[in-house]
Amino acid sequence: MKIGVLTGGGDVPGLNPCIKAVVDRAIDEGHEVVGVRRGWGGLLNLNPANPETYEECYTKLDKNRVRTIDRTGGTFLHTSRTNPAKVKPRDVPDFLHDPEGQKPNEKGTLDFTPHVLRNLEFLGIDRLIPIGGDDTLSFGERLHSEGFPVVAIPKTMDNDVYGTDYCIGFGTAVTRSVQFIHQLRTSTGSHERIAVVELFGRNSGETSLISSYLASVDRALISEVPFDVEKLASLVMKDKQGNPSNYAMVTISEGAHFLGGQVVEYGEADAYGHKKLGGIGQLTGEALKKLTGEDIIYQQVSYLMRSGAPDALDLMVGVNYANLAVSLIASGVSGRMVALRDGTYTHIPMSTVTSGLKRVDVSELYDVKEYRPKVRHVLGKPMFLY
Repeated sequence: MKIGVLTGGGDVPGLNPCIKAVVDRAIDEGHEVVGVRRGWGGLLNLNPANPETYEECYTKLDKNRVRTIDRTGGTFLHTSRTNPAKVKPRDVPDFLHDPEGQKPNEKGTLDFTPHVLRNLEFLGIDRLIPIGGDDTLSFGERLHSEGFPVVAIPKTMDNDVYGTDYCIGFGTAVTRSVQFIHQLRTSTGSHERIAVVELFGRNSGETSLISSYLASVDRALISEVPFDVEKLASLVMKDKQGNPSNYAMVTISEGAHFLGGQVVEYGEADAYGHKKLGGIGQLTGEALKKLTGEDIIYQQVSYLMRSGAPDALDLMVGVNYANLAVSLIASGVSGRMVALRDGTYTHIPMSTVTSGLKRVDVSELYDVKEYRPKVRHVLGKPMFLY
């Protein structure tokens, strides 16, 4: 068979090892592998009638091509947030513009899924392995519903793909966050300030929660729980005064928001309806300064959380997910997403991805009165407390 592989959405450490493992295993079993470039964008922008688009949209993968990619983070296939089922008119490739053809729907977008299916046929791809979060995989589910064989691999540093306990990128994101939080203690303590560390986490605060739990920060604000900044100021001042070094550390998810307020968003929504996030940490820091009179250190860790080579956990999971995906394909199985559940590798229907939302179990893991992790009972809980 000819197997296609692509990465979509935000990059995370662990994607390249996963791609390499797909290629090595598939070739060992006598299959070919094609790398689709720039996520679903490669299949949207490929024009079979124009060879100039070929190199930009796909590449043949062999063992030599991927030999060293597992040593670095990111994705060497590149990525995008393209959704071929919801393309804005201005983003439609020139060769697909047809004044007499389809018109935008009521939401102002066009569906080019049939074009993607034709391009898969043109490339001779028999099976497809998309690696991504719930947005990327939702279009993979669309292809499956159209009859194209897909086996998906979950990836996101927020660890919020529904149906799996673990997504590629989460372990490294937590590791990086803990490191940077601890490093920031030296400046925060030296200047006797309050540090507000903003971490990624749009809808799920798990990355912030687990990072703050492991780094023993004073207060942690998560996406799921609105916070009262005046109450926070009182708590943080107690933390600062009770610290022999006279400083305090606060983490905050980018999707967190003030009690009665809104999530801080800006820019235009992407193809999946998401605007950019970021800045709630700065607003919180400014409010704390006004309320406490203390100097603030505001630090966005943001892309540093997803930079660099993967840790051992993301290497392990990325490689094992790849091997499981190729095993399923070789067995004639499709329409599945590989997953970890209760510490065991398994696979679930792709439809599971869009059937629910994965969020922090606030009642079990978070103290809503004290704004900090509350992990008291771990017996019987999964490794990542989710």
